[in-house]
Amino acid sequence: MKLFQQMLVAGAAVSLITPIAAQASDVMNLEEMNGYSGSKSSARIDSKTFINEVSEDIATLKGRVDGLEARQNNLEAGSFSDTTTLDGKAVFTLGGVEHAKVKTDGQDSVTAAYMYQLNLNTSFNGDDNLYVRLKAGNHSSSAWSATKTFGGYLSAANTNADAIKVDKIWYTLPVDDNNTVYIGPKIENYYMHGTTPSIYQPVTKQFTLGGNGDAYGASTYSGIGWAYKGDNGFAVSSNIVSKGNGNTNGVLTDQAKTSWATQIGMTKDQYAVSAIVNIKSNSWTDGYYEEAGHFGTTNGSASFGNFTAIGLRAWWRPEDSGSATPSVSLGYDTTTYDGSTAATDNATAWFAGLSWNDLFQADDKVGIAF
Repeated sequence: MKLFQQMLVAGAAVSLITPIAAQASDVMNLEEMNGYSGSKSSARIDSKTFINEVSEDIATLKGRVDGLEARQNNLEAGSFSDTTTLDGKAVFTLGGVEHAKVKTDGQDSVTAAYMYQLNLNTSFNGDDNLYVRLKAGNHSSSAWSATKTFGGYLSAANTNADAIKVDKIWYTLPVDDNNTVYIGPKIENYYMHGTTPSIYQPVTKQFTLGGNGDAYGASTYSGIGWAYKGDNGFAVSSNIVSKGNGNTNGVLTDQAKTSWATQIGMTKDQYAVSAIVNIKSNSWTDGYYEEAGHFGTTNGSASFGNFTAIGLRAWWRPEDSGSATPSVSLGYDTTTYDGSTAATDNATAWFAGLSWNDLFQADDKVGIAF
């Protein structure tokens, strides 16, 4: 009885691996089976007979499972996009600005604010990139954004009144290993430069880019540019941003406010030097260092005409971070204003910044600038 049970179990197991459909006419009688077993040409059935069949079936089954898992992974990745990456940050600010001596607007009190930012990068062929930056914040009622003329404009400030908006959007296309073109409806000049002008990371915007004055001061509007970056560190770039989008003047017209910046520079592992010429026309303003006195007034309002700014930048950093030796960033701007008197046709600005990275612990940043 036990042997019969074992035979039943063995038969069931084999049928699960290799289903067999048998008919009554296919069943041999005992004499035929005895004759078959006595034949010299018959093959012996032993424990190894089904090994190859079972191995092949298992391999096939494993391949199908792997295929299903791969399709599931592709579906999960494609539910967002398998060509888009997303990262972001949130910045909380608690503080106040004392400026009652130069401005009395009731915004000297301590305030709390936030900025939330999302960065999306999408590639269509593996080399190009569509960059979109989304931002939200509530700095509009705080001193951190209303006092940019007096040095209180935070780099992390945002005035979208809690609404998430497209803050930047542009497309980058490499032409070859060294040349890149940029185009976008919301871009600033300095994103299209070939040389990084400064490595000082500011808390307030006037210390951005080695001094955010006439040479590098910019606004987010429609722009197009080109940059060449050589393998030896040499770079040259030229770009135009126009404020005519969305009004009757149009983009890149004689009436549109335009900033045309051309930069040349050299970058090595520990240092970089660069020079830039920025021609700004048709009353272009950045809101940082321009003074109405250089242009006069028209109908009782400040008049900003055309001007040309030349900026020199340099930075150096020690070979190893975390030491007492700081990185040094320097900047100098000189601006010539068209249509002004000899006494007011030129202005200069300078910047010096020292910064320490990883000084007390990893990823910390300490800086001082003038």
